Amino acid sequence: MSLVFIVSAPSGSGKSTLVRRLLELDPRLRFSVSYTTRQRRGLEKDGENYHYISRTEFEQRIANNEFLEWAQVFENYYGTHCSCLDHAAQAGADLVLDIDVQGARQLQERIPDAVSIFILAPSREILERRLRARSEDSEQVIQRRLREAAEEIRNFDRYDYILVNREVDDSVKRLQAIVDAERIRTRRVKEQIQPILATFQNALVPVRGE
Repeated sequence: MSLVFIVSAPSGSGKSTLVRRLLELDPRLRFSVSYTTRQRRGLEKDGENYHYISRTEFEQRIANNEFLEWAQVFENYYGTHCSCLDHAAQAGADLVLDIDVQGARQLQERIPDAVSIFILAPSREILERRLRARSEDSEQVIQRRLREAAEEIRNFDRYDYILVNREVDDSVKRLQAIVDAERIRTRRVKEQIQPILATFQNALVPVRGE
């Protein structure tokens, strides 16, 4: 069964950059491309950054119970399609979900074994600087994102891991370390241990001196 890694962060914390770098380093990971009703930005591509659909279609998919999780963020819908789990399992890969805090809460309830990782900037000042550097949002939106970030950070203890993104290269290494550690946790490697254990069950190993 595929491992599921939930990666969340306040907007502007560098989450998308870290996830992209992680996927480039680890061929055993697959990325779940979310659905959204928001407009494309810059060089974003349909099916690569998001599946861009209309509000009407999104609401129809909600009615059809097609999403593992969905949320309305800044007046747009975002959601993770149920099929992403099957696609990862068929590929023999682990799944990475880059989703907002609302979606993370839903997934933690639906997939209790999922590994949750919360990424944040070192300070409010640095987060604000990063938001402004993107040149994507109005002043009103920036201030709203900062207010929501404060509330999201207060709920940090809902996550398994906290990663403070001070420097990208170092943060990517720590993110990869989390993935590697989870892959060898005892409860996740039972299927690998059983065949090894079986080789000992029928073998009588003489004790020296007997």
